[in-house]
Amino acid sequence: MDPTTAGDKRLLQLHELDEFRLNAYESSKLYKEKVKRWHDKRLIPHNFEVGQKVLLYNSRLKLFLGKLKSRWTRPFVINALTPHDAVDLRNSVTGNSFRVNGQ
Repeated sequence: MDPTTAGDKRLLQLHELDEFRLNAYESSKLYKEKVKRWHDKRLIPHNFEVGQKVLLYNSRLKLFLGKLKSRWTRPFVINALTPHDAVDLRNSVTGNSFRVNGQ
């Protein structure tokens, strides 16, 4: 085989691979945008107020959930609302305060 034709063929293959990569990148970008729109459309906004009692969701119990064990823990009182949906909670039994995500 002639080295110049082999080199040209290899260069063409590299350009094809680059085209496939760019096409896959664009396709995944469109897919991610579509999934984000779908997810954001189904979010329910929560309006919390200071002094309101709320239940805290324990996401770690998803893996080791017992038959009758609830993922929600006792009511906590909202101390303060911070920007970006963070909420300061106070335990009514012990009086300890901590910050959690408002979503």
